[in-house]
Amino acid sequence: MTIEIDSEYRPSEDEPFMNDGQREYFRNKLLVWKEGILEESKETLTNLQEDSQNHPDFADRASSETDRSIELRARDRQRKLISKIDDALERIADGSYGYCEETGEPISLRRLEARPIATLSIEAQEAHERREKVYRDD
Repeated sequence: MTIEIDSEYRPSEDEPFMNDGQREYFRNKLLVWKEGILEESKETLTNLQEDSQNHPDFADRASSETDRSIELRARDRQRKLISKIDDALERIADGSYGYCEETGEPISLRRLEARPIATLSIEAQEAHERREKVYRDD
């Protein structure tokens, strides 16, 4: 079920949390983000195929290999990001989107606007990072 929303619509604290309009807004935002990443990936593949030529100069070849390695690492990060976007889309479908996985409390609209794949509230995320830092320092 898709709901038509005005292109000027922005979620507001004045409306019920994760109402149909907000869910559709974030679903569209996630789909546009995913499509952009997929489009960039296609361009990368095209560029990598075109740049697979042999370079006679060792410095040119090394530079090309370094660029290629950086590009492939970036694409790997984006592949993981697509997985997180897909997870967020599933949470929208099952009704759990927008709620903190640890506390069950709503994640602020400002946080979701900035990071639509967020699964933790700011407070839970900060606590998680503090715990990570403690264990990393050991």
